[in-house]
Amino acid sequence: MTTPDDRVYAESHEWHMVDGEIVTIGLSQFAVDQLTDVTFVEMREVGYTFETGDAIGEVESVKTTSDVYPAVGGEIVEVNAAVIEDPSLLNSDPYGKGWLVKIKVSDDSGLASCVDATTYDANNG
Repeated sequence: MTTPDDRVYAESHEWHMVDGEIVTIGLSQFAVDQLTDVTFVEMREVGYTFETGDAIGEVESVKTTSDVYPAVGGEIVEVNAAVIEDPSLLNSDPYGKGWLVKIKVSDDSGLASCVDATTYDANNG
């Protein structure tokens, strides 16, 4: 799967797709491959506010549990109910149907440390 170039990637392997003041967050294919079969996804609820660097949920697999750390701070405005109900969507379509949350951003300063798809692939290839 090609790493999409319409978003930026954090060192902790979350992707961030910016659309005005809303940022959609998901996990990269690299992260999903490292987790192997995802069995459970839990995210904070709509309305939860947080600072940059705070964990907003967790993804469990047959191998491990990983926290989700967005590079932005703000308020969760939407949680992907489909991926909560069917965590395998994260394995099959991490850049599409497997997105995790949408955030109304109050602090986007962490995006400056994110990288584009080419750099991300070079660092994780």
